This record gives sequence, structure tokens and C-alpha cells, in this order.
Amino acid sequence: MKRLLFFTCLVGITSTLWSQTDLNKLQQLEEVLLKSDPGLYRFSDTQQTRQLSDTILIRSASSLTNLLNYNTGIYFKENGLGMVSSAAFRGTTAQQTAVIWNGININSQFNGQTDFNTINIRNFDAVTVRSGGGSVLYGSGAIGGSVHLNNTLHFNKGFKNKLFLRYGSFNTWDGSFKTSMSTSKFVINLDVSRASSSNDYTYVNSNLKNTNGQYHNQGIAANVAYKLNDNHTLKFHGYVFDGLRHFSQIFSSETPTKYKDFNTRNLLEWVGLYNAFTSRFKLAYLTEKYTYFSNINNPTGTGALANTVVAKHDLAFQVTDNLLLNSVIDFTKTTAEGASIQKETRSVTSFNLLLKHQLSKRFLYEVSVRQELTENYKAPFLFNAGFKFNPARFYTVTVNGSRNFRMPTVNDLYWDGSGNTNLKPEDAYQIETSHTLKYKGLELALTGFYNDINDLIRWLPIGTNWKPVNTAHVKTYGLETSLGIIQQFLAHTINVGANYSYTVSEDQRTKKQLIYVPNHKATGWFNYYFKNLSAYYQLMYVGDVFILSDNNPKYTLDAYTVSNAGLAYTLGNRKQYHFGIQIKNIFNKNYQSVANRFMPGTNYNIYLNLNF
Repeated sequence: MKRLLFFTCLVGITSTLWSQTDLNKLQQLEEVLLKSDPGLYRFSDTQQTRQLSDTILIRSASSLTNLLNYNTGIYFKENGLGMVSSAAFRGTTAQQTAVIWNGININSQFNGQTDFNTINIRNFDAVTVRSGGGSVLYGSGAIGGSVHLNNTLHFNKGFKNKLFLRYGSFNTWDGSFKTSMSTSKFVINLDVSRASSSNDYTYVNSNLKNTNGQYHNQGIAANVAYKLNDNHTLKFHGYVFDGLRHFSQIFSSETPTKYKDFNTRNLLEWVGLYNAFTSRFKLAYLTEKYTYFSNINNPTGTGALANTVVAKHDLAFQVTDNLLLNSVIDFTKTTAEGASIQKETRSVTSFNLLLKHQLSKRFLYEVSVRQELTENYKAPFLFNAGFKFNPARFYTVTVNGSRNFRMPTVNDLYWDGSGNTNLKPEDAYQIETSHTLKYKGLELALTGFYNDINDLIRWLPIGTNWKPVNTAHVKTYGLETSLGIIQQFLAHTINVGANYSYTVSEDQRTKKQLIYVPNHKATGWFNYYFKNLSAYYQLMYVGDVFILSDNNPKYTLDAYTVSNAGLAYTLGNRKQYHFGIQIKNIFNKNYQSVANRFMPGTNYNIYLNLNF
């Protein structure tokens, strides 16, 4: 009865607002027409977001790990260059960072996380990081934060092409070709990418090499939009990723292994503009397939396949120029089966109601709620509320609080002989506040956050088996600061900046820091531009981390600082041709982010980026 009442109220509110409004007096939400992740920009005013610039994307290696590691406060555990990579966002676990593709959560149905080295950034037009809780908007896993991969479509841009090529040490190739054509009614973008590497680097201060570390992957993206008329547009986003990695060996005596990923994503969207209303109906079909080969010489491997269907309706209503109301109803059905999972099906229905009100020029607030319904677990009632206040033109303060969650994965629930269907979702309450100063070419931000996470799911030995159980209570808290300065004089431009994060992530039973969560992480950069020439220097500092849960100081990974430098030159009337060279780890630092998984020393690459 309670569920039926919630659904009735949600639909009733939306219907009442529609019937009581004079549509001729209200404005259309035309700005949302070509964006497939409207929640990111509609309801993120009271949380920190950062879209990484095109310049940063061009300079970065193709993996999402490399991009975010050097430009955000997210910490990554990487089992060697290009190997399995997982994130710790604000001290949370890898499963508590959501990755969102064009508004759809794509975290693995099997283990609940994303391997950031299986995401090739060349296939996306924009990469945005959103800090803090986001489960009301994006569902399971958005506890520490979320990473957004978006493709944008623009009408009336004609015919354009972009070629990117990079070659570097260890026989590493990174290339992509993107072509787009658009008229006043039709847009099509096609993007092909490939990355590969022998990945046989020599360990610093050692004669040993990284063995069995070769990898390659390719991605194909297609993005299409067609205007049926001035008020209706059809869109399609398609993506295929095919990757094969040999897993680096710690000891040469180990049996060499490899792992194959094949993922597809398809999203059909119908956007309708009705004066004050914007209706978006999405239908998505996602597949996730992996195969693990315990011996690369054995052609037969073990794996699993998950198929997911998502149906989602988003209705935004601009009540007045200053008041936005949004309802979202979505249905997700996943079917999974594999070597250790019998065919299982899970269905989840969710109802969302969101509101944003610009009360005055200086004050804005947001409120949103979400309820999920499923037979597999009891979902908590989620909420998010925050405000933004500008007491002065140069100063902004925001406060945000929310309840977030992570649902048990397919592996947690159904793994043969170990799955636990009595698991509860991980439940988290968070609050954060930010203070931002902007004056001329300077921007300074300070954010404090606190996260209380209950019922953390962990796999523990029970008898002769390992089983997932709700055991841990974890609190994470800390400070994040960022500084950016841009100054121009004559033909010279200097851009200097830094990010610093202090994070405590503590098990409340043992009062110990979680393993592989550094207290300190910092990134910094210095960019210099003169006419067609640019030079840059960037660094990343990561503090030491514990690798055992008892926090024994004998078992830690030492802190490290890694620096990169580069030069680039642009040609053409619109500076559309870019040529660059990079030196990475210029001080040949010996470091590792996972025990015994050493990263490469000094290495080089050259690249070109052509727009025509």
C-alpha cells in the first residue's frame, strides 16, 4: 500500500501541475535538447562538479585511470600500467563510485564497480566528475561520487573530422578517428578508437621486466539525432568495447593469464518539448561479457554474460523562470548467467521527484527523493537536499546532505555456493559544505565532507567457503581544496593550479584506516602559452597507504611523487593542428599503487591532433 501511495502521489503531482499551467506563458527547456544526462547540470548546483577540458583530454593517455589520476582527488589502485584499475573516491570502496554513460549507470552487474582501464576516453566528448552522494539521481554506487561520460550532438555544424595519433615507449599506440556531419535536422557522429601496448617496461632500479602485460582494446561509438519537427527529436547513442589484456606476472614462474572484455551499450531517446515541459523517454540495452583464461595457452576460458534493459521517463516542468520540478520513473531488468552463476533475473523500479528553486539572485536550493522497489532486497528511501548562497559576487557557499546506497551485486547474491540472498544494501548518509572564492583570474575552493556508511558488504571466510556478509560500519571524512590562477600579459598566458585532498576512512569496529586509502593526495600543474607554443608541467603526490587491515606500519606502500612535462605546437588559422611531445615520470620514480605491482619509470610519447 505504501509503494502504491508513493507512485500515485508522484504521478498526481506531475499531472496536477500540467493541468493548472498556462503553457503559453512559460518557456521551453530548449537547452536540454541534445544532452543525455540532464540531471548532471539541472541538479548539481549544490555539489562540486568539474568538466575536464579538451586540452587535458588531448594530453592524457587513453585510459580513464590516467586522466582522473592526474587531474582529480580520486585515488586509483592499479595492478600495473593498463591492468585492473579501481577507484577510491573520498575514501569509499571501488563499488561506491558510479560511472554514468549518457545518463545510464554502467557499473558492472557482477562486481558492482568499473575497471577504469577499460574506458577509452577518446570515444567521449566530455568527462565530468561530480563529488559526493548521487544515488537519488544515479542509483546504486554513487556514494563517494560519480564520473560522467557524455556524447554531445550539435545541429548546423557541417562536416568535421578529427584524427588523433600517439606513439610512445613500450610500443604503445593510441589512436582515434571521429567524423561528424550535421544539418538543421540531422546529426551523426562516428568514432573509432584503438589502444595497444607491448607494456614490457623495465622496473626502476632493477633488471626485471613487466612480463605478460601486453594489452589492446578498440571502441566504436555512434551518436545520431534527428529532428522530427521543432518539438520532437529522436536520438541514438551506441557503443561497443572489445578488449584483451594479459595480466602482468609478479613472479616469472607464474602461469600467464589473460582476460577478455566485450561490452555493448545502446540508448534510444525521444525528446519532446511542450512549452514549459520537456519529456525524455529512454530505452537502453546493455551487455557485459567477460572471459578469464587461467592459462593463455588454453583456448577455453570461464566467464559470464549480463544483459540489462532500462526504460526511463524524465519529465521536467519549468513552473516559473525560477522554479523547476522534475519527475523520473525508470525500470531496470538484468539477466545474468555464467560459469559460477545460474541464470538469474533481477528487476528494479524506481520513482524520483526533484525540485530546484532560485529563490533570489543570491539563494538557490534543491530537494530530491527516490524510492526503489525490488524483490531482491529492501531498498532505503533516498533523499538529497542542498542550498547555494552568494553573499557577495566573489564568494559562494554551498551545503548538501543526502542518503545514498549500494545494492548487492549479482555475484553477491547468486554466486554458486557462496551467494547470500539475505544481504541488505549498503546505506550511507553524507553531508558536505563548500566555500568558493573567485576574483579576477583566481579561484579558490575549500570543501569539507563527512560520510557514514553502514552494512558494508564484504566477502569473508565462513567455514570452508567465502561468503558476502553485511559486517562493516565505516566513516569517511576530510577536506578538499583547489586553487587555480590564470594571468595574461601581452602574448603570454600562465595557468597555475593545484588540488589537495585529506581523507580519513575508518572502520568503526577496529578504528583503523581502510587499506589502500591514502590520507593525502595532491595534484598540481603549470601551463605556459605563448602564441602557438605551449609548455606544461604536472605532478601527482600520493601519501603512503596500509595494505593490511591491522594498519601494521611494516606493511605499507611508500608515498610517491610523479612528474610529467610536455611541449605542444599549434598550426592553422584556427590553431586546429596540434603536435606534442611528453616525458612522463621525468625523475624516474620507482613507485607502486598496489603491492608488488610496479609502474614504469621515465617514458616518452609523441602525438598529433588534427581537426579538419
